Amino acid sequence: MSIDSKFLNLFIKATEKAAIGASKFIGKKNKIAADKGAVDPMRRELNKINMEGTIVIGEGEMDEAPMLYIGERLGTLKGPKFDIAVDPLEGTKFTANNEPNAFSVLAVAKRGDLLSAPDTYMEKIVIGANLPKNLLDIDNGVEKNIELLAKAKKKKISDMSACIMKRPRHDKIVSLLEKMGVVINYITDGDITGALSVIGENPKNDIYYGTGGGPEGVLAAAALSCYGGQIQGRLVLNEEEKIRAKKLGIKDFNKKYNIEDMVKGDVIFCATGVTDGDLANGVRDLGNEYEVNTFALHKSKKINKKIKNIYNK
Repeated sequence: MSIDSKFLNLFIKATEKAAIGASKFIGKKNKIAADKGAVDPMRRELNKINMEGTIVIGEGEMDEAPMLYIGERLGTLKGPKFDIAVDPLEGTKFTANNEPNAFSVLAVAKRGDLLSAPDTYMEKIVIGANLPKNLLDIDNGVEKNIELLAKAKKKKISDMSACIMKRPRHDKIVSLLEKMGVVINYITDGDITGALSVIGENPKNDIYYGTGGGPEGVLAAAALSCYGGQIQGRLVLNEEEKIRAKKLGIKDFNKKYNIEDMVKGDVIFCATGVTDGDLANGVRDLGNEYEVNTFALHKSKKINKKIKNIYNK
């Protein structure tokens, strides 16, 4: 069953209002205020929608208000049942420091169609479209995965590029990629942007590799599923996180999730820029009004567009 197209603009409005709220804190060195600036308007807009929405990917659990928490119910509670994955402000640090690639993002699917995962780390590999299904495997190791991908893309290994978040935990992956002669493009934060750098007409990277946020993995999977891209992820859980994962119905802590395990059926994905970035331009304060830019996808309707909207102050 596909999601009625009338919902797309309603969800776009939610990320746009969140982006405007966060934009008031650009460069003000206050990550918490910027996050709250996005959360409150996003919640307000989502609560206006005629739906029974449940947050399955959020910013932690119930005791972490003002976040949109896992299990929170949204909407008028009349209408279709949706699972919602949200990050009202992906890039709180970018916003606080007036750096690129901060945005507000959400993904929506029918009830039961999005993986509900705790706010923990996830190992992940991400590749683009038009490749053999489930081509790569986390347990293959870096060399084998790069060789398989190069062969499938008919490219020399020295022409391959990988996106990696600059973190000490990735030193081993980096040294193996360097040894193979793969070009490495580093990011400092912004897990979703990194993962989505492998899709589009002229993707910046052939692969995204490393350990990042679990919620960001599911949000990226929503967009990748609209493009026919691939992701494999495995949650990284300590003992306390295993208890939280169990409550969300996760039984196998070592399970490798492919894209169809994270996103089933139809999905809507919206990302509105807060600061200028790879997915969308940032919020422009025009004096009496705000200009906002959103990257929107709706899988079943084959919608893939960038939208510009104006809001009065």
